[in-house]
Amino acid sequence: MEKAPNYKRIYEDMLNLHYPHKLTECRPVLDKAKLSIFDIHLLNTIIFGKKNKENQVFNQKLRSYNEEDIREVLRYQRQYNLNNTQTALHFKLSRNSIASWRKKYPILK
Repeated sequence: MEKAPNYKRIYEDMLNLHYPHKLTECRPVLDKAKLSIFDIHLLNTIIFGKKNKENQVFNQKLRSYNEEDIREVLRYQRQYNLNNTQTALHFKLSRNSIASWRKKYPILK
C-alpha cells in the first residue's frame, strides 16, 4: 500500500492561512477528486509564481512519477500527436524518459 501525502489538504490549508486571495484562482484544481503531479505543479505556479531557471533545474531533478502520471503524459502525447521531443519539451522531461516510458507502458488505444 502506497502512502502519499494528502496534497489537496496541504494546499487548502496553505491557501487558507497564507494566500486567501489566491483561493478562487486555485479552486478549479482543488475541486478535482484526485490531484495529479501536474495539478500540484500548476498549484505551485499559481501560488508562488514562476521560479528562476536555477531553481527549476534543481526541482526537475527531484520529480518522481507514478504509473498514473506516466500514462497521463503518454495520453497527452497521443492525443496531440506529438513526438518524444515535443512531449519532453512540453512537460520539461528528458526525451529518454519518454522513450523508456513508451516501451514500459503500452500506449492506450
